[in-house]
Amino acid sequence: MHDLLPITALGGAEPCVDAFDHVTISENDALALASVTARMGHETACHAKLKNLIRAVPGADKAQFGEPMSGFWTGPDQWMLSAARDEHEQMAETLADLFAETASITEQTGAWVCFDVTGPAMADLCERLCAVPIRKMRPGDTHRTMIHHMSCFVIRYQDAEHIRILGPRASAGSLHHALLTTAQSVA
Repeated sequence: MHDLLPITALGGAEPCVDAFDHVTISENDALALASVTARMGHETACHAKLKNLIRAVPGADKAQFGEPMSGFWTGPDQWMLSAARDEHEQMAETLADLFAETASITEQTGAWVCFDVTGPAMADLCERLCAVPIRKMRPGDTHRTMIHHMSCFVIRYQDAEHIRILGPRASAGSLHHALLTTAQSVA
């Protein structure tokens, strides 16, 4: 029997938290993620199931926050759903049963790294990091953008000083480095 220990995307036993005077960057390793893609001819039924699950069908560049699941739009008739991993570790299988023939479900938990950026200088950091209109974004706005040559999602949360950034897990170290370097450059 192997004694395997889970590690975060950055390789630690615990999620990394980098606190500066003006901003905090926290690796969020507590999310279960799954993509939902409506199947051709079943879009209406898929939308109904999604609305029952997260209380809305997020449109282009929008997110819907809730408990136990949240979701955001990733493309035409495509969404990424998230929930607490401890409580929804088998979320993809649960969604596959729920959506049945109306949607294709893909496990995404191990494919993405998530960073929560909070603090009064969050907008300054975001402006230097990527090309999203952070000062015009409202809670629930989501943009796909490039951050240091990595395709990432930036989600604006309810708190005016909170964004969530999801990037490719294989590039977690590079994304973390970009965040730290940018945070250090913000006075």
